[in-house]
Amino acid sequence: MQSIHIASDHTGVDLKTTLAEHLGKKGFTVINHGTDSSDSCDYPVLAHKLCAAVEASGEPGILICGTGLGVSIAANRHPDIRAALCTTELHARMARQHNNANVLCLGARITGVELAKAIVDAFMENTFEGGRHQRRLDMLNLPA
Repeated sequence: MQSIHIASDHTGVDLKTTLAEHLGKKGFTVINHGTDSSDSCDYPVLAHKLCAAVEASGEPGILICGTGLGVSIAANRHPDIRAALCTTELHARMARQHNNANVLCLGARITGVELAKAIVDAFMENTFEGGRHQRRLDMLNLPA
């Protein structure tokens, strides 16, 4: 059974709970990194916590905030994280296949529940194609 890490700020708690249940029904072990409250909290703290777990485990993660922008910016500060803010299934599929994304970012105020489930499914059902895409990923860490 594959594990997946998930975290959200206060704006994403309901969507996080729904997606965790959805993933659990599909056989994933869901590791919750918080928050579990609608009390205001700081998304960078949760993003950094989840990213540390993804880097340590090699397992994928999902981050949720109001728009997905804040968590994606925070996540991409980590050298071994390739976080992708996805608003469509195509984004999620390409993020995995071409960019080897290991963290999916979603906006709870932007993306409806059913679309979010479909995006998560596309993210989890696809894998990195390698080849020419690896060469391009390698270029991301080269000096300008």
